[in-house]
Amino acid sequence: MSAPISGSYPPVPCPQPVGPDDFTVFAHRGASALAPENTLAAFRRAGAEGAAWVELDVDVIGDGTVVVIHDSSLDRTTNCHGSYYDLTAADLADVDAGSWFTTPDGARPYTGESLPTLQAALEMAGEAGMGVNVELKSCEAGAAACRRLVDGVDALLEAHAERWPSLPVMLSCFNPLLLDRMAKRRPGTPRALLTKDGLLLDTWRSYVEEIGAVAVNPADLTLERGRVEEIRSLGYGVNVWTVNTLERARELSSWGVTGIFTDRVHELGALGRGGGRSQAR
Repeated sequence: MSAPISGSYPPVPCPQPVGPDDFTVFAHRGASALAPENTLAAFRRAGAEGAAWVELDVDVIGDGTVVVIHDSSLDRTTNCHGSYYDLTAADLADVDAGSWFTTPDGARPYTGESLPTLQAALEMAGEAGMGVNVELKSCEAGAAACRRLVDGVDALLEAHAERWPSLPVMLSCFNPLLLDRMAKRRPGTPRALLTKDGLLLDTWRSYVEEIGAVAVNPADLTLERGRVEEIRSLGYGVNVWTVNTLERARELSSWGVTGIFTDRVHELGALGRGGGRSQAR
């Protein structure tokens, strides 16, 4: 099924069309098959593997510090438990975000890797020359925390742009309200709408047009070629998560997909072409 076309309400082409030869490989949460996800170690390893782009997830803690973490609790990826919304920056050094990760031989070489701030992650990406896709978590602590998250990300990206003006940045989120708020704060920073499994529906166009997005980032599961072609026909990028096999990456590329998020950047990073610049001008 495709989104309805109306003569009274014609579709709006992408304001920054993504070129047909563009294919971006994003290191998903860093080189997350080789190092603990969303840590400086994972971002450092992504750079060492030649990644052109790194993707990371951000939320805000109690004192307004923006931290890099995927979940809304500490349980899965740290040695701590429960919510992080009451933490302060002084607490972060005691949060071990690496000891859970084991190598194939059973070793735990990243024990003691601390929960990173967005500031530290941006500095590392800048020094490595990588573009950054910053995914804003929907922030389960409520509206006040969301506002603080937007404030913090805005300030950090402004400083990042001043220091590394040639390095691309993209913002993404499942929550279109947060993307719209970021659009008002940073109209020049490209935005992508994230969609979950099975939720890339006919309403996609209403969302991307309203927030001025340049791309849709859908889940790989249940993604259909016809939907990809529909989105691409209007110039919008399509960056698919999470793709970890060469066969699937090549198939998606043949559909017209413009990028993939992968845990295995050491294996799929060479597929990148065009530098992803048309998605982040």
